[in-house]
Amino acid sequence: MQLSSNHPLEAGLTPSSRLLTAYRGERPDVTPVWFMRQAGRSLPEYRDLRVGTAMLDACLNPELASEITLQPVRRHGVDAGIFFSDIVVPLKQVGVDVDIVPGKGPVLGKAVRTAADVDELVARDPSVLDESLAPVRDAVALTVAELGSTPLIGFAGAPFTLAAYLVEGGPSKDHIHARTLMHSDPEAWARLMDWVADVTGRFLRAQVLAGASAAQLFDSWAGALSLDDYVRYVAPASAHALDHVRDLTYSVAGSTEDARETRNVPIVHFGVGTGELLKAMHDIGADVVGVDYRVQLDEASRRLGGLVPVQGNIDPALLAAPWPVLEAHVLDVLERGKSAPSHVLNLGHGVPPETDPTVLTRLVEFVHAQ
Repeated sequence: MQLSSNHPLEAGLTPSSRLLTAYRGERPDVTPVWFMRQAGRSLPEYRDLRVGTAMLDACLNPELASEITLQPVRRHGVDAGIFFSDIVVPLKQVGVDVDIVPGKGPVLGKAVRTAADVDELVARDPSVLDESLAPVRDAVALTVAELGSTPLIGFAGAPFTLAAYLVEGGPSKDHIHARTLMHSDPEAWARLMDWVADVTGRFLRAQVLAGASAAQLFDSWAGALSLDDYVRYVAPASAHALDHVRDLTYSVAGSTEDARETRNVPIVHFGVGTGELLKAMHDIGADVVGVDYRVQLDEASRRLGGLVPVQGNIDPALLAAPWPVLEAHVLDVLERGKSAPSHVLNLGHGVPPETDPTVLTRLVEFVHAQ
């Protein structure tokens, strides 16, 4: 499906941006940089804006979500905005009892532990999201209207991470209940994963159709899995989630005056603690693989065959280190990133909430000066 003529990709606003160039596997003039969780948390203007507003309410307020997305782009001069939302938004909008508890994270009203629980959950029709995600589409549209030639990245939680929250009933250190269900009742697990893939895939598709120029699937908890379990019980659902955006295309001028070249919307796949899963995560249909801080980029690129654009992977802990320490680390990451066809500088996870925003601004300026 070709994107609409007013989409930033189809309208020619973002295809030649540093980010999209790198995501295509080409090297732009300088290494593009953006930060996961740059929208909010560490910014005082974000904290001021969020006073009195619950997290999920903020995510579903188009004007508020748009403003929070734009704040770090204005302040830091990053090469992309990352849409301000939460991975459980589509669960809430499909009718699941879920809330984000401050200091704890997503908490479900009922844990999904049995085949009967799964059947009750999957009876909810994901197609209701076509209407209930209207606030998300509105927020994206407001945001891209302000961003102009700076691309917006849409994101969604990978099926395993969402399924882990559903089965555990909230955050977990080892996801033991999810992994138990996976093995003890693989048929129920497959039904759950297929449903979650449809829900989160629709969330991602809505963002891209509304104006996002790239899509990132975020698997917070896949690092708890063995490679065999990932490939057997998780990868098919992650691929299914990406099916919702893999068919989206746009066109750019070709080599001759009348020719047009068709391109796919780039897909990034990132996971935490997933160094052993990198190739499998790429194989589900991703164009770019995000790498956390536990694996150096040159080693990650080697595991990916040296053929895949990479994103990462500054250690978030070093944002609070003395500048010379951080600078040396950034230079090392940039050097190791040269082993891949292209590299987008990012963190090996999200911005810690206590980070000094001036450090992020200085970091962006430093990378752009290289």
